[in-house]
Amino acid sequence: MIRTMSLTLCTALTVLPAAAEQLPPGVVSARLLPGWTDGDGNRVSALELRLEPGWKTYWRNPGDSGLPPSFDWRESENLAEVAFHWPAPEAIRSGGELTLGYHDLLVLPFTAKPADPGRPVELAAGIDLGVCEKICVPAHFDLQAPAAGERPDPVIETALSRMPEPLPATPACTRREIEDGIQLSVLLPRQEVDVAAMELDGHPDIWVSTATLEAEGQDIRATADFVPPSGEPFDLDVDNLRITLIGTDGAVEMRGCDLQTAAFGG
Repeated sequence: MIRTMSLTLCTALTVLPAAAEQLPPGVVSARLLPGWTDGDGNRVSALELRLEPGWKTYWRNPGDSGLPPSFDWRESENLAEVAFHWPAPEAIRSGGELTLGYHDLLVLPFTAKPADPGRPVELAAGIDLGVCEKICVPAHFDLQAPAAGERPDPVIETALSRMPEPLPATPACTRREIEDGIQLSVLLPRQEVDVAAMELDGHPDIWVSTATLEAEGQDIRATADFVPPSGEPFDLDVDNLRITLIGTDGAVEMRGCDLQTAAFGG
């Protein structure tokens, strides 16, 4: 049987954040910050989402369940591409589920590259995301950013400083076929880790289970299932692997792994 994320289904909401009475439950405000233009001509901005106390929204990989943010930039002008800079998420446990996200406030920075470096980027986005307290509500926002400011915004700079720290190590890993995909096991350096989140860059349609963590000597073994839409084994390219380790002292990020030939787990 193909495993899928368990999502709370609700009627989608289309809202205009400028009018408080039209905001979905749990949302105080949503806007694109003006940001600034960097030395390369790129526009640096951020989504700012303020929530009622106790409400949460999701990281790019929501975990056991949830709805990650998605962005439609077609109404922008002079925009070539957007690169997001995700602050480290919280590990949020509710019942038997683990989700990854943010309580109360999300400032999500991004860099917008202009199609024509000689003209400014005008930002407009249709944004879909989920917000949750005891129930989860999918929400849609149509947002337009004011003109860029003349200097860097400290709010955005603070969010950028909260990104996971890159860890240059390349851990050993093994993979094996399972009924509906691939199981990957990675040997990680021992540290205070609450959650190891695995992703495949460029493949958002592949569902990844929450990694199980087991002590192995001086290290930790993290194991997760990767399930594609086909529900069949596939050629998992470990060069696209991204591992985020989240602990009480912050988060670190590793890219790729050294694939070993020996299978694990029989």
